Amino acid sequence: MVLRKDQIEASLQEEKKLIEDGKLKEDNPLDVSETFFRLCEACRCGDLKTCQETITEGVNINARDRFDYTPLILASLCGHFEVVQLLLESGALCERDTFQGERCLYNALNDRIRNLLLSYDYSKSTDPLQPLASHITSLLTREHPQTSDILVAAAEESFRLHKFILSARSPYFAKKLSVAPDTASWKLPSAIPPQAFGIAIKYIYLGEISNDVGGGPGTGFSEDEVLEGIDKISRQLEIISLWDGILESGDRRLARQRRTDEVDKGRNQLEAWFSNNVLKHKIILDTARAENVKWDRNNGVFADVLLRADESDDAFEIESPLEEDPLQRKPERKNGIPIGPLRQASRSPSRDGKPRKSILFPVHRAMLLRSEYFLTMFSSAFREAQATEYLHIISMDCSPEVLEVVLQFLYTEKTDFPLEIAIDVLFAADHLLIEKLKMKAAVVISTLGNGSMSQIPTRLDAAETSSPAPEELDIYDVVRAGWLTRVPRLEEFGARYLAYRLESYIDEEDFADLVRESANRIKGRQETDTIELLDDIRYYLSERFRLRFEDSGLEDMMEEEPTIATEAETDIDGKLPEDEGVDMGSLPNGDAARGDVNSSSGIMMKDGSSTIRTLDGEMVGDELEGDAINYQILLGKIEGLLTRLKLDA
Repeated sequence: MVLRKDQIEASLQEEKKLIEDGKLKEDNPLDVSETFFRLCEACRCGDLKTCQETITEGVNINARDRFDYTPLILASLCGHFEVVQLLLESGALCERDTFQGERCLYNALNDRIRNLLLSYDYSKSTDPLQPLASHITSLLTREHPQTSDILVAAAEESFRLHKFILSARSPYFAKKLSVAPDTASWKLPSAIPPQAFGIAIKYIYLGEISNDVGGGPGTGFSEDEVLEGIDKISRQLEIISLWDGILESGDRRLARQRRTDEVDKGRNQLEAWFSNNVLKHKIILDTARAENVKWDRNNGVFADVLLRADESDDAFEIESPLEEDPLQRKPERKNGIPIGPLRQASRSPSRDGKPRKSILFPVHRAMLLRSEYFLTMFSSAFREAQATEYLHIISMDCSPEVLEVVLQFLYTEKTDFPLEIAIDVLFAADHLLIEKLKMKAAVVISTLGNGSMSQIPTRLDAAETSSPAPEELDIYDVVRAGWLTRVPRLEEFGARYLAYRLESYIDEEDFADLVRESANRIKGRQETDTIELLDDIRYYLSERFRLRFEDSGLEDMMEEEPTIATEAETDIDGKLPEDEGVDMGSLPNGDAARGDVNSSSGIMMKDGSSTIRTLDGEMVGDELEGDAINYQILLGKIEGLLTRLKLDA
């Protein structure tokens, strides 16, 4: 139900007062930065690539511009479905009981966008960090596989906890465990009620805190004693914000803001700990010696497993901290972490004669459990699940760069990586069964991969053919990756990408191979079966040209015979006479630059006018007429390809 005007005004006044008092942060703060301006402009024109780039830079996508518009409102108002989808996937909010939420829903250009907002359950706040917080909280009650490494006793209760989480979230534990990293147990002072410590631990593990603190008859402690214990333990563990959270838990909006702030703070603490411990203490060494590493379980970063990734054969040489270990030697400490003796093995040279390198990441099974792959591995009877004196080394089928992206996601929920490794990240996430990271890789490919259809020129002037834009990705690899990883988004993106550039691809043998593969994906294919890839290409090809001439009366022209240039206009070879003043050097190159769309090739005359040629070289009166003919030409090329491949579709 739409809010009444007086209700909206009352809500705004109450919110304004809380903001002025400093108790509530503004959900949609004013942002006049250049980066936010670029995001807003990209949302207006539907530029997916720029949207993704600005989001990666860390811009607040829920802010508003000086005209009081949020990026989500602008994208919805201008009808850019893909941009709206990207913003929602990135954490943009559209709450129905807020002024900006009502504007977003009411101003949506069409029902498709409105239904998309509905499908994201816009009436509730969506926290992009919730999966991370939920996983860490679940570690308190998870019994199998057991990943805890410290036991805390409080009266008759005990808590199985994780040293790395305690160190990341509590300065007190960070100092204690840095001095004695092998501590296996800790006893709570008897004056602290177990209920108070339980609430503190729940806070440390990113759980939601309510104002019901427990205590009372049967517990051995009164509610006041529990509250006093919470105050004491929060001071001792140096987590003062715990007490503030309990005081504000009665107000829904303040509690929600506090919750969001605490989860974000917890993520930042885990990210800092991940960077200063896991990444800082990774070991780089020759691949031939990687299996000889002996890493004690009692180590300074509390790691309980090592993940190994090998450099490719042609990777550049990386300086290794273990480079100068020529012979077997006694155990020593590297980066403050005890590792065992390393036996000299034969080196495996790369193509350039340098030894291949491997990187070992000291990690924690508690965080790896976010992957179904590792959850199954550590819950089974596999060797990796068994306790041994030294840490197991698990080899990963990906590059160190990709493995670092995967680990960063598991520890921090962050998914910032360049387009260059996006397909590798996609395959790694698919292998490890990390669905969210897999979808993020698909988003990066379909937004940064030169996929902003609004940025594709509708006409390629002759001068532009001399400076072709470089292709940012291999679209054939993208389509095949979509098939192999079962990501419809990539299949659709690939088909649309090809359709909008079809004249650059239709004659390539690689394109024919891709069509043949698409046909062969249907088991037991019959002559009457369609080819999914070509069906999608036809659809997007129609969309491409429909956007150019719908409402212009050109639909009827498409059904008529193409206009043929008269003999007076062309010579016997279909070329313009020399005395017409055509700059023959500026004729469009038949081997057009990939990534540009030559919907109507323009030839510039000496008097400044231009003549339009179609893809088959014929002259037409204007661009729209040329588009109508080009559409039929491209459809004919598709039919010709099917005939050559002996496929019916």
